[in-house]
Amino acid sequence: MDKGTVKKRVIGVDISLNATSYAIVDVRGNILAKDSFPTEDYPEIGAFISALSEGIVKLIEANGGMESIRSVGISAPSANFKSGSIVNSPNFPWKGVIPLSALLRDRLGLAVAVANNSHVVALGEHAFGCAHGMRDFIIITLGSGLGSCLYTDGGVKLGSDGYAGEIGHTCVEHDGRLCGCGNKGCLEAYTATKGIIRTAREVMAESAEPTKMRRVPKLSPRVIAEMCDEGDAMAIETFRRTGEALGFGLANYASVIDPEAIIFTGGITRAGKWLLEPAKKAFEEHVFHNIKGKVKFLTSDLDEGERNILGASVLAWEVKEYSLFVE
Repeated sequence: MDKGTVKKRVIGVDISLNATSYAIVDVRGNILAKDSFPTEDYPEIGAFISALSEGIVKLIEANGGMESIRSVGISAPSANFKSGSIVNSPNFPWKGVIPLSALLRDRLGLAVAVANNSHVVALGEHAFGCAHGMRDFIIITLGSGLGSCLYTDGGVKLGSDGYAGEIGHTCVEHDGRLCGCGNKGCLEAYTATKGIIRTAREVMAESAEPTKMRRVPKLSPRVIAEMCDEGDAMAIETFRRTGEALGFGLANYASVIDPEAIIFTGGITRAGKWLLEPAKKAFEEHVFHNIKGKVKFLTSDLDEGERNILGASVLAWEVKEYSLFVE
């Protein structure tokens, strides 16, 4: 292969708690081939790295060979772009610092970049989604945690150690709920999955009013949102309180950053108006008056199954090329 040939494909990888997906993506963002496996099947990191590297190699060999691939980009919760590692994840079974970039580079012989899923979503939204053309915006991912990425002056801002944008771990209530990070009163403790369920239980404990939530053995944000659609007053109150906390926290964030838009992704955003309307109301009540009414609240319209893979592919294009597969 000519060393001057421009490679036009990369690998995008999305590691979530439930599934790990990987795909070959071309320069236009077309997903050419894709596969996945359950993340939870590999509680030991060595076995996980083996499964991922073997799956990627198999996919590449069936679709043009290693010589066609430039690099690999990976999206993962608790990942740090500067170190290329997953760092002290509260949810994965792999504890401590996992040097994911180095481990996969050694296995694959390709350049590998690793970043937090919110960082990756920001890249994908800017390249292919509703942030296309924007220079200043915030990504909020709502699910088992609250992730965030700050994209300003035309690029992702990482901070000195790569942890910038952790709005989920800013305090919204003094001596409030204990967060998974160990601090109290964090925004995540009120707006992520466990926090929403706790709010629902608090709402039910305050009143004997009938609600379908009392009859559900295992509450979830999705179930609560469905009850909102059915007109359940206590379910609606649950999301009103959640949205109010979210809007309050985001108003502080936006007052410092002055973004054009806040873009919401993640499963909890499926609650739609029940979450975002009270969030927007609280946001406008607390944001700096000179930007009041100017910050858009947008929901990602990228396919949920492809969003992180596309963002990871953008990350892959940005890493310095390295490959053992040249003549």
